[in-house]
Amino acid sequence: MSNKISYQGEAGSNSNMACTELFPDMEAVPCASFEDAFSMVENGEADLAMIPIENSLAGRVADIHVLLPESELQIVGEHYLRIRFDLLGLPGSTIEGASEVHSHIHALGQCRKIIREHQLTPVIAGDTAGSAREVRDWNDPTKLSLAPPLAAALYGLEALATGVEDDQTNTTRFVVLARKQDIPARSSMPASLVTTLVFQARNVPSALYKALGGFATNGVNLTRLESYMVGSGFAATTFMVDIEGHPDDLPVRRALEELDFFTWEIKILGSYPASEHRQNTVASFV
Repeated sequence: MSNKISYQGEAGSNSNMACTELFPDMEAVPCASFEDAFSMVENGEADLAMIPIENSLAGRVADIHVLLPESELQIVGEHYLRIRFDLLGLPGSTIEGASEVHSHIHALGQCRKIIREHQLTPVIAGDTAGSAREVRDWNDPTKLSLAPPLAAALYGLEALATGVEDDQTNTTRFVVLARKQDIPARSSMPASLVTTLVFQARNVPSALYKALGGFATNGVNLTRLESYMVGSGFAATTFMVDIEGHPDDLPVRRALEELDFFTWEIKILGSYPASEHRQNTVASFV
């Protein structure tokens, strides 16, 4: 085993923080793209990959719903990361003396209040932590970065303001990926499980209604349903679903049998332990 976990982004990014929170003893390896992060695991250069799949404010992460079903990887875990941004600058710089703030487009959109308050010009960067590195390299006190707290120490910057995100509940869900293998037996897994699968509904009236009806009649809880088009014909829609339970659970098995009548290309992307964050969130609404 390599004892490495890959992620997309630069050192100091939120994906980097998710890796160190969940796997503090593994070496987190930055990758330029999601495809590169996937490839490291597929090629055996890394044991796991940490991939963001959805954000509480921005919704699903682009490309993952397409890349994951076509990969040779499966989901083996999940992690929820509370998203925090600090306003970073060169040592000795000030917010009053700055004119620009650089970051990923989502970070800029999630920190509008402080940008407006100080009349800063937002400039889109490819990555939050990458914008911190650029501010360091430019050595220009008029340029600031919106980046996770980890980036300040990595790039020798000062936090001119901390926790500047507009929404203090901003959270990203990550999935942990490993090379494809048989799904562990139900008896070897904890009671609280999530199974993720994708399917295409048949192009007939009420197909989706009937496909999902099996989960309802068998008492299986759906916690996520995403849809996206396949190809350029706009005739086939793929759905990604998270459900509670394991494929060997009788209610889930019966629901999947009903699903098979009204769909094709059902792929189970993984069955894995539900995170403590998920369990605590559900408990708070019961």
